Amino acid sequence: MSREPVVFLPGMMCDARVFAPQLNDLSRDMAVTVAPITGGDRIEEIASGLLDVLPRRFALAGLSMGGIVAMEILRRAPDRVTRLALMDTNPLAETPQSAAGYEPLIIKLRAGPLTEAVQMLLRPDVLAPGPGRAAVLALVAEMAQGLGAERIVRQTRALQRRRDYQAELRRCKVPVLVLCGAQDGLTPVRRHTFMADLIPYAELAIIAGAGHLPPLEQPEATTAALRAWLDQPLVLQRRLDG
Repeated sequence: MSREPVVFLPGMMCDARVFAPQLNDLSRDMAVTVAPITGGDRIEEIASGLLDVLPRRFALAGLSMGGIVAMEILRRAPDRVTRLALMDTNPLAETPQSAAGYEPLIIKLRAGPLTEAVQMLLRPDVLAPGPGRAAVLALVAEMAQGLGAERIVRQTRALQRRRDYQAELRRCKVPVLVLCGAQDGLTPVRRHTFMADLIPYAELAIIAGAGHLPPLEQPEATTAALRAWLDQPLVLQRRLDG
């Protein structure tokens, strides 16, 4: 089992509660922490602020927007990331058209109420259907209320301006888990298959019965995939270098 600290980066509008099942399990035998992705209105600024306070070397697991910040951390400090997990995320930059599509959300966030903006961003069909979906949506709404509209506006601006990370993924030389809910309606499975194909020695895990938030929708399967990733030997890096 890996003994380097594990740093989790939550998705947009989320806090540590999005990883509560994983934190409860993994913290029994390793150091785990959750770092906020609220420290700027550009992905680069958020990553730079985190690198100032994170451990010298760490395993890094990012969900959704947290995965985008994780890729920026990898770009800036590849020597500090011992392994990488990218969950329900997207390595591609926004197009001008898709970036403009965030503007109605920003207007809604500033006009209120916040619950309506949350519903615009996280529609029910983004998650897998089932009896637990309403509870997950309610928790996201609660987490969003805790962050507040202005922090979420800054997160939205950061997403609008994000760069393309394909080149960083092709150069990545550490064990990587690419994980996706089978019914993710926001960043679909085909995007993750594409992403895994970019990365040397990446492992792809598709979580049945989950949509965009597998850590909450299927916590046991997600934790099992993360433990398998943490068990992978770092010898992969030497194999790639050789």
